[in-house]
Amino acid sequence: MLRRSILVAAGLALALPAGAQQPPIKIALIYGKTGPLEAYARQTEAGFMLGLEYATQGTMEIGGRKIQVILKDDQLKPDLAKAALEQAYGDDKVDIAVGTTSSAAALAMLPVAEEYKKLLIVEPAVADQITGEKWNRYVFRTSRNSTQDALAAAATLKDENISIATLAQDYAFGRDGVASMKDALAAVGSKAKIVHEEYAPQATTDFTAPAQRIFDALKDKPGRKIVVVVWAGRPSAAQADGPQARALQDRDRAGRNILPVMAGWKQFPGLEGAIYYYWGFPKNPVNDWLVTEYKKKNNGAPPDFFVAGGMAAAMAIVEASRRRAAPTPRS
Repeated sequence: MLRRSILVAAGLALALPAGAQQPPIKIALIYGKTGPLEAYARQTEAGFMLGLEYATQGTMEIGGRKIQVILKDDQLKPDLAKAALEQAYGDDKVDIAVGTTSSAAALAMLPVAEEYKKLLIVEPAVADQITGEKWNRYVFRTSRNSTQDALAAAATLKDENISIATLAQDYAFGRDGVASMKDALAAVGSKAKIVHEEYAPQATTDFTAPAQRIFDALKDKPGRKIVVVVWAGRPSAAQADGPQARALQDRDRAGRNILPVMAGWKQFPGLEGAIYYYWGFPKNPVNDWLVTEYKKKNNGAPPDFFVAGGMAAAMAIVEASRRRAAPTPRS
């Protein structure tokens, strides 16, 4: 997390005016706290506030200026996310904005950052387009992207004769995830082939029909058959109802979800997954502090990966602000 914070610090350094005895540093945190990704948003907020606490050693100040966090719920809707960022930059006069939970909502926010010439740190949305074709010079990210997720999964799919069907949500996150998987398989030299793509609305709860189409596409293919699921929030395809969905659970490869969802997968034999942060893996002082403090505030529950992402975004802002406030060496 510290390394990611330092990498974006140089770009962020232009965002904050210097000087002592100035008004608070205002930060807008925009997230989808209403809707199926509400758990993701809560984790991001918790991690962000802990990150500010850690990076400022509990003072919640940077260079003598108090930090003021303004929270805005975009309800996962692109139009509301755009309006929230416009309000943050225009009416609230924030110095930096962070967000948001949905990739579609984050994409709607990018032109606003360019219009106002103010910085936007994207966390936790993952669509490649955010820092790809839709990027502008005011956009940074501390979150991972779809390609990074896909490369990790593709590295485990190098065997001969693998046929893959994908099941993804029908919006930027799902479609970018599948496109990235195709590129990642080629990048790692995998001979696995994606033979079917299935997209379903975000609110889908009955996967019987999509699962039947997937099985029909795979049934006559030789070798190993795998279903790759790109799904955010609940329910995931691996937890859905219907006879075909239950059969799907036996040959699914999923991942990138929060701990409560992943815990539910234990009952399904053969399920494999990948995750970019697990609280017990990193061995460093920053993670040790995060685990200890988060458990104190959450009845012993460990931090999840959106907590870590929120913390990374906060640390990036504090590091950048300190660099901006530091005297410039004379040549």
